[in-house]
Amino acid sequence: MDLATFLVQCLNAVQYGLLLFLVASGLTLIFGIMGVINLAHGSFYMIGAYLAFSLAPLFGDRFIVMLLAGLVLTALLGYVLEWAFFSYLYQRDHLQQVLMTYGLILVFEELRSILVGNDVHGVPLPPWLSGSFALGDLMSYPWYRIFASVACIVVAIGLYYVVNRTRLGMMIRAGASNRDMVRGLGIDIRRLYRIVFAAGVALAALAGMIAAPMSSVYPNMGASVLIICFVVVVIGGIGSITGALLAALLVGFVDTFGKVFFAELSGVGIYVLMAIILIWRPEGIMGKKA
Repeated sequence: MDLATFLVQCLNAVQYGLLLFLVASGLTLIFGIMGVINLAHGSFYMIGAYLAFSLAPLFGDRFIVMLLAGLVLTALLGYVLEWAFFSYLYQRDHLQQVLMTYGLILVFEELRSILVGNDVHGVPLPPWLSGSFALGDLMSYPWYRIFASVACIVVAIGLYYVVNRTRLGMMIRAGASNRDMVRGLGIDIRRLYRIVFAAGVALAALAGMIAAPMSSVYPNMGASVLIICFVVVVIGGIGSITGALLAALLVGFVDTFGKVFFAELSGVGIYVLMAIILIWRPEGIMGKKA
């Protein structure tokens, strides 16, 4: 492998890892902080991709405006879903959470089939991001993938700042540690959880909107993403945003270079990584010991 090819694979690994982080960060907020096993989280990724397909003709070249509009719409969707369904799950056992969220997967897939159909669709690249730049004499790399990586980094920095440097983040961290104490201090824990859930849905949908121009938009596309995101959350440590970022990058590199060097075994690489991490640290990379 020459230097240019190695650089391309490294950029692909970072871009894939950062995209995984967007989805996994929403999952770790919902699963790690709210304690809800949300099997429908992959469906929010799918909703984001189909939203990009639907909104692209309306916004044309204004791709960033389309992403912002999609963020607002999916945050509102998350807020309504938490109020209508998930607010009843906090005191229920995990089996009931799994059954209801699996039911939501079926509902979302049926609605997708009715509204958009079962065909595979593509989302055009915005013209100002459709080119590529040279890496060596023979290799080139698309500008859109660089944009996707930068967008994910900006969101990661913003998420870290909100969680660790703001009053809202302080309430979220306190609610994750002891919700009864937070409620006793006069904080509306239901409203707080509603905001957290809306943010988690918006992050997953944003990942789907960013990924849509790089890949096809197709039915049930959230299923495989959901499994990998649970792996990322477990490796990083349940409830840790920083851990989710580190784990997503690790998974990105293992998956990308596994397909290059061990194509026949690439499907098990991330699960071997998870087993090694959990043997070393059962609570995950940044997880807290019980």
